[in-house]
Amino acid sequence: MYCKNILETIGNTPLVQLNKVVEGVNATVLAKVETFNPGNSIKDRMALKMIEDAEKSGKLKPGGTIIEGTSGNTGMGLAIAAIIKGYKCIFTTTDKQSKEKADALRAFGAEVIICPTNVEPEDPRSYYSVSARLGKEVPNSFYVNQYDNLSNRQAHYEQTGPEIWAQTEGKITHLIVGAGTGGTISGTGKFLKEKNPNIQVWGIDTYGSALKKYHETGVLDKNEIYPYVTEGIGEDFIPENYDFSVIDHFEKVTDKDAALMTREIVRKEGIWVGNSAGSAVAGLLQMKDKLKPTDVVVIIFHDHGSRYLAKIFNDEWMRSKGYFDKTGMTAADIVGSKKNVELVTANTNLTIGEALTIIHQNNFSQLPVTRDGRIVGNITENHIYSELIKNPELKNKPVETIMEDAMPFMDIHTPIDTLSETLCKQNQAVIVKDFKADRNYIITRQDMVDVLC
Repeated sequence: MYCKNILETIGNTPLVQLNKVVEGVNATVLAKVETFNPGNSIKDRMALKMIEDAEKSGKLKPGGTIIEGTSGNTGMGLAIAAIIKGYKCIFTTTDKQSKEKADALRAFGAEVIICPTNVEPEDPRSYYSVSARLGKEVPNSFYVNQYDNLSNRQAHYEQTGPEIWAQTEGKITHLIVGAGTGGTISGTGKFLKEKNPNIQVWGIDTYGSALKKYHETGVLDKNEIYPYVTEGIGEDFIPENYDFSVIDHFEKVTDKDAALMTREIVRKEGIWVGNSAGSAVAGLLQMKDKLKPTDVVVIIFHDHGSRYLAKIFNDEWMRSKGYFDKTGMTAADIVGSKKNVELVTANTNLTIGEALTIIHQNNFSQLPVTRDGRIVGNITENHIYSELIKNPELKNKPVETIMEDAMPFMDIHTPIDTLSETLCKQNQAVIVKDFKADRNYIITRQDMVDVLC
């Protein structure tokens, strides 16, 4: 038995029990791992459904161009289907999305247009507006509009809901979904509630999104809307795919909690997932007191972690957002965050002029001085200049003529607090020694600031 093409592999994704990451949750927690779809996300389901429904209705004709505003995953599903069915693709996305997503879409032959994030949906520069405009301007094109295209939620009513019901043998009591376009939570939730009206459907929202407030009040409060980092969930308008009658509760999760939990899922469960999965699990933990031992909770894991390598799974990016707790950090963490870690030195018999050239070429402010491979001193750019002003002929003298005391040495496992105290004194930098690897590194005050701020 084999598939006639890659589209036949969409769906029937596994349901996997979560263990370590949900310790303390008094219920059975299962993850619907949608990364097993060919485009590595749940969006493959509705992408194919929207295309096939458009073909049936005549909106999408042979050789046509598919146009859509997408954060990446829907675009991937559409691009895969387009390859098999012979369509071209033009996608708009925002500058908030990870670079990997846009690169992946281009790899599948799509044209990708990057639009600004922090503009109103109706702004002509927004990725919603640009895609809608292109849908009118490009000949023989079909503007998908996943937000208002009800084939989106119908795909989940026909596929995702029935799969979960069958896989849990009808025992599911709670569905938890990171909500974005509304298709997954509304379609899946509708099917499950038709099977058992007592099933609770919980949506995960993010701070900066208007969904939770709208669900509770029916008011689209612009004061709720502000820029946020979490990808794949939340909205600043209300897509038509939402059927709020099937959603029992929305829980908001911070960007930081979502990012940290995404990494925890990978490290504790071995399931490489994206940002929205972290939001969903973090939301579950916030609501765990509402659960009991007989409950069976299903969480949707929407997409794959490979699309977040430059963000969630990049330590430097996480530090830049302030998501890493500095408690417990050591000099090794700072060394690991530096792009250029190799220690450059000057031998004692190198001339001062040559040493100054090394400083300039590497954009250094100082340079350790060695004799027989051992660090015996230090020279700084400022000290060299002050000495050369006094005596220009010094540039041909060896650096040991004017070198100062060597920078302090510290073990690579030194706590960051101790390191900070040393750098806050008269020291511009310190030498960090990894005794096991027999390697030296330099950590400057600027390196500390980059990590801590």
